Amino acid sequence: MWKLLATTLLNGPRTEPPPPVSTDALLELAASVNRAARARLGRSLSIRQVDAGSCNGCELEIHALGNVFHDLERFGLRFVASPRHADVLLVTGPVTANMREALLRTWNATPEPKWVVASGDCACTGGVFAGSYAVAGRVEDVIPVDLHIPGCPPSPRDLLSALLALLQVASSG
Repeated sequence: MWKLLATTLLNGPRTEPPPPVSTDALLELAASVNRAARARLGRSLSIRQVDAGSCNGCELEIHALGNVFHDLERFGLRFVASPRHADVLLVTGPVTANMREALLRTWNATPEPKWVVASGDCACTGGVFAGSYAVAGRVEDVIPVDLHIPGCPPSPRDLLSALLALLQVASSG
């Protein structure tokens, strides 16, 4: 163990370099989300993330939205602990039989106007869990879905772009 620790300290961690990201493009995208949220709701957009039975891959990318690089709250997007305070339900994973009722109750507790976003391949299609005895189905098999974000898992930038698209469609309708 000491040898491994010494090697890591001397050579640094073995990770891949991050993909190049345009800071200007990210700032422009986040500013657009903020403008659209304020125009549609008159305030910031509140998101309640619901794990309906995922492997937690999508949750890792969703949590990255709140890190120092993306820092979503500075752009008027925030995660809330209660569906009663949410505008958007961001649902991950296939809906398991045990989570079906909880998802329905969460959707019913969310005030209007509300939108549902199915995030990740499992939420959109059932993914590798489709057809399992423990899975009730896709998110749209249980509650109405306004937007699908494919990917396994979708990147934080894809998530941010999708939220912007949702707001633009909702504000025009």
